[in-house]
Amino acid sequence: MQELTTLLEEATRRIPESYFHVQIEDGDPIYRERVYCYELYHQLRCLWPAYTDFYLNGELDKSAHPILKKLGADYAKPDLLIHKPGYMTGNHAIIEVKTSKAQVEGIKKDLNTLALFLTKVSYQRAIYLLFGYEVEAAAKRVCRVAQTFKGLPPIELWLHSAPGRAAVLTQSTQVKDLTLQVRKNSWKLIK
Repeated sequence: MQELTTLLEEATRRIPESYFHVQIEDGDPIYRERVYCYELYHQLRCLWPAYTDFYLNGELDKSAHPILKKLGADYAKPDLLIHKPGYMTGNHAIIEVKTSKAQVEGIKKDLNTLALFLTKVSYQRAIYLLFGYEVEAAAKRVCRVAQTFKGLPPIELWLHSAPGRAAVLTQSTQVKDLTLQVRKNSWKLIK
């Protein structure tokens, strides 16, 4: 599905502040991964092309899938999948989403899931989408954690830094090889 990159850029650009950083009574706004994911799903569905054979599914429970059970992937409930249900050859993209507050254990779990779906489940793309005003710090954590993996396959790292802005695909699709140089309100990648 060649248009997925464009769809993801536009869908993330459309996510309003109220779904990006949730207001709570008597407290500071907080990031809520589920709230963001549901809005991202909604925005993607609004943009989804009518002529494609690919489906967008959110948090698809794979526990009863006989092939995934054999592959050791039946535990996973990816945030988003782009695939052709019923056809293992139609697996296009898996997307995992994390807030900029993501911690090491959650990052490890997501990188393991993304790698598994690339290497064993034959997905063509694995996308790790980080969102939040402090997304640069989260990207640095992801890169540090990725360095601890042996044989990590190419995983796309996308950064969504603010509502009204599109998420940006980092310049390398290999999370493991990335280091980030952070500057005020921007970032650039160094190989």
